[in-house]
Amino acid sequence: MPKNSEDSSVNIYDLLSEDSDNKEAEKKSRRAELLESMEIEDHFEDGSVDINMRTCLGIECNLCVKACPTNALYWRGGEIGIEDDLCIHCTACVINCCVDNCIRVTRKHPDGKTESFSTPKEAIQLLQDLNHKKRLESVKPTFEIKDSCLEDE
Repeated sequence: MPKNSEDSSVNIYDLLSEDSDNKEAEKKSRRAELLESMEIEDHFEDGSVDINMRTCLGIECNLCVKACPTNALYWRGGEIGIEDDLCIHCTACVINCCVDNCIRVTRKHPDGKTESFSTPKEAIQLLQDLNHKKRLESVKPTFEIKDSCLEDE
């Protein structure tokens, strides 16, 4: 029996918390290394991909697997599998799926905005909105310069 009970006491909850924090940091580090090795940039803080196996056509279709730029989707034991560490939560799988609401992607932007989509129409609309914002940001400085020139006259 230990002489000093204070030195030998261990709080299991603190250990579990530290362990989960370490695992999360290791997972993020491994994910960053994997994506960097493929020269793919991750634009989202977090996300998830859910496949409805009741509506999935699986091997008959396999379009989502072919479209995935990181090979995060794969065929395994009669259904589509997901490697979460490789998924960048892009729109490729949803846009190429021939069944609406079969694949649902939820992703969180660095600014905290969360979006979710499960049909090609929703995914394409999100891409159009994003491209529209980028175009406006690239043109905005030009408008500001022209406006300031007009004010000087």
